[in-house]
Amino acid sequence: QVQLVESGGGLVQAGGSLRLSCAASGRTFSSSAMGWFRQAPGKEREFVAAIRWRDRIAYYAASVKGRFTISGDNAKNTVYLQMNSLKPEDTAVYYCAATIRVLMTVQPSDYDYWGQGTQVTVSS
Repeated sequence: QVQLVESGGGLVQAGGSLRLSCAASGRTFSSSAMGWFRQAPGKEREFVAAIRWRDRIAYYAASVKGRFTISGDNAKNTVYLQMNSLKPEDTAVYYCAATIRVLMTVQPSDYDYWGQGTQVTVSS
């Protein structure tokens, strides 16, 4: 069984920074990409960022581009999300995910493994 565990969430003031981490454990697997999604109360889960291991190309949602940076280690199935210049609208539960089927995707349904989520709250 594969487990993804996120950490690093918390409460921060607008303009501040947080760094989320996600580490895999359990059964060994080789992911083609890992990503971050978020879900605010009453809203659907939305894509935030993803990194394709083959060439380490990163993709970002327009709402976070220039403020968030995704990085990681594919050998360890570990991914990070550095979040700068945080805004109240970034408040959500953040989930990491891994896909073994697709090289790069922004669709939640294409991801095979998910973490339990970590809360990020940005106060104004």
